[in-house]
Parts: sequence; structure tokens; C-alpha cells
Amino acid sequence: MINLTEVNSLIRLLDDPDQEIYNLVHAKLLSYGSEAIEHLESAFEQAFDAIQQERIANLVHEIQFGIVKSDLKLWYQGGAFDLLQGILIINRYQYPDLDEQKIINQIEAIKRDIWIQMINEASPVEQVKLINHVFYHMYGFSGNTSNHQDPQNSYLSQVMETKKGNQILLAIIYSIVAQKLDIPVHGVNLPQHFILAYLDESKESEFESGILFYINAFNKGFIFGRRDVDMFLKQLNLSFDKQFYEPCSNTDIIKRVLRNLISSYEQLGSSDKVAELNELLKILGN
Repeated sequence: MINLTEVNSLIRLLDDPDQEIYNLVHAKLLSYGSEAIEHLESAFEQAFDAIQQERIANLVHEIQFGIVKSDLKLWYQGGAFDLLQGILIINRYQYPDLDEQKIINQIEAIKRDIWIQMINEASPVEQVKLINHVFYHMYGFSGNTSNHQDPQNSYLSQVMETKKGNQILLAIIYSIVAQKLDIPVHGVNLPQHFILAYLDESKESEFESGILFYINAFNKGFIFGRRDVDMFLKQLNLSFDKQFYEPCSNTDIIKRVLRNLISSYEQLGSSDKVAELNELLKILGN
């Protein structure tokens, strides 16, 4: 438990003009971590001094960013098995106070609506058509074509709320829902695009021969084949590379989300955010 009197005394010293005193106070409050946040936020509301307010806001962000870094490190070192957990950690960077259970419940509701209509003997194509019906027609998800570079397209909470997102976020939600239904749909890291692959799990061999078809989550779950990927790569003047055809790891997916965010914030001139997101990228082995 933290000493409340000490914390409040330290917060009052945040606007001290002596840099040395400020540095000591800052370091001590930072060491309290998440426990200090509610006291800092309460002090922020009562502060009239602009310097003190700015310093409190910066300190809260610093503590929250530290939590995101440590959460991402734990996720990565623990094997990065849960994609939903990974994308929620990235969401915490911009929305640290969000009720994550609400997002988890929304995803469960989509899964349930598909499961209710699922027929046991449904073929892979029929399964995908059902997911598409629920995902795009019932829930109204679509690609954000008018404002594609907006960083909000890369935050799960915003995409769940607006039902609009970029290629990778729509594909992430789509694949999480599919996998919750034991449907083997996984992300493929295609250059300038992010697609999904439906795996034939009856094949014991490597992924390559075990992909039945691909899905474009950005284009209402459009189903296409390997030849279309060949043509797409040809248009980009890229030679054959196995990784453009096969499922990638959850770590690679989260890296791609971070790179999208970095690109969005670079365009907006938010250099502080770019620097912090690059720190997160380094945690994943850059």
C-alpha cells in the first residue's frame, strides 16, 4: 500500500521550479506505478497551475506507457499465443482506461450469432459465407476507405465501436471470431495488404499445400485463390516468397499493427507517439 500523505505531498511539489527537486519527486511518484494513477488524476482535476497540470498528465502517461511495455513484453515472452490479448495491449497505449471486458463480450456476441446458425456438416466455403453474413451484414463491419490512414483504424476498441477499420484490424477480429469457432482461419502478411488463409487441417504437411483458399476481410470476406496472390505480387514487381502465401505468427501481426500506427502518426507529425511506438516494436524483436 502506498502512503497517501506522502503521495499528496509529492504531487504538490510537482510544480517546484528547482529542477533537482522536480526530478526527485518525479522519480519517486513514477516508482509507485499504477497505484499512483488515481491520486494523480484526482490532483489534476483540482490543479489550477498549468505547469503542474502538464507535469501530472505527463507522469500519468509515463506510468501507463510503462505498464503497456511490461504487458507487451510478458505477452511476447509467454509465446504470444493469444492474439486478442496482444491487440488489447496495443489498444491500451491510446485507451488505458477502457473497459476491455466490453470488447471481449462484443467479440463473444459475434461468435455466438455465427454459432447459432452453424450447420455441423458445413463446408469451409459455407462456413466463411456464414461468417461473412453475420460479420458484414448483421454487424455492419466494413473497410474504412475514406480515411484509411487514420490511426483510429488500428485500435480495436474504435473499430468495434465504429465498425470501420483498416485491412489488418478487420482481419484480426475476423480470425479471432473464426478461431473461437474452431474454424482454421489465420492471417497472412502480404505486402501492402493483409489477408486471411483457410487451412485444411486434415493435411499433415507444411502450410503451403494445406491452404484451401484466401479471404479478403477488407472486401466483405471475398474468397480468392493462390493465383490471385501470384497476380497481386506480379503487379508489385515482387518475386515469389513463401511468407507471402502462408500464415504468419501473432507477433508478426502485432508488429504490422504497430508499423501502421507509426506510419499514421508520422503523417500527423506526432513525433512523441512515433518514438514510443518504436519502443514497443523493439520489444517484439523489431
